[in-house]
This record gives sequence, C-alpha cells and structure tokens, in this order.
Amino acid sequence: MLKEQLKEWIEAYLKDTDYELITLNVSAGNDILVEVDRLAGVDVDFCAELNRYLVEKLDQTPIDYSLEVGSVSLTDPFKTRMQFEKNLGHDVEALVEGKKFRGQLVSVDEETFSVDCEEKVAVEGKKRKETQIVTHTWRYEEPKYVKYDLRF
Repeated sequence: MLKEQLKEWIEAYLKDTDYELITLNVSAGNDILVEVDRLAGVDVDFCAELNRYLVEKLDQTPIDYSLEVGSVSLTDPFKTRMQFEKNLGHDVEALVEGKKFRGQLVSVDEETFSVDCEEKVAVEGKKRKETQIVTHTWRYEEPKYVKYDLRF
C-alpha cells in the first residue's frame, strides 16, 4: 500500500518536469529508495526538493521509514527508453542470450535499439577472420541487461 501511495506522490511531483521515476523500492522495514533520471542529467537540488516533498507527505503517516532519493548509478542497467536515448553515442554492454556484446549505442526507436560492435568475422576468400563493425539490433525486452560500459 505504501509503495502505491509513494508512486502516486512521485508521479504527481514529476508530472510537469522532464524527470522520470526509474526505481522505487520499499523494503519490509520501510527503507525507501527513489531513483530518478532525465536526458540532461540529474540535478542534486532537484533530488533534495523531491526528498523534502516526500518527507512532508510521509511525516503525515504513522509509519517509521528511511528515505533515499537520488539518481541512478552509471553501473545500473537501463530500465526505460529514455535511458537508452540518454546514452546514444556512448559505449554500452549488453547481455543477450548469455553472450556479452560491447559497442557503441547507435540508434534508439520505439521498439528497438542498435549497437555497433567490433567483431572478428569470416570473410569469403580469406583464411583469417577480420575485425569488422557488426550492428546488432534488439527489442528492449531481449537483453538480460544493457548498461553503460565503463571500460577504458
């Protein structure tokens, strides 16, 4: 019940902003985690304002709680299309059917996204495989995860 009420409050607060709710977790002990994101990046002042708003609402309830409001981590998997759009042109890692793919996120649309990966491929008439750019396109639900690739 608390989670539904929190979601309602958060969505009302975010309604006229370009922020999206990415994560809302409420533990059995009422430890609350709220993560937001937007294309232009997350402003710490916005998170502080959202935190104050939620504290004001929660303090009107009889429950004990702890609250953490912030942005998603760079190492967290993408959960919304907006996060894919935000990382367009960046290096990503995708786990699809047990295989990791690393490359540049090159396109995002309503149903799919594409990643350009360097791969060794067989070339007709040559004995050795050559490294080429191979574009992989997946539906958003296909990968187990897609996340920003922090490798250098």
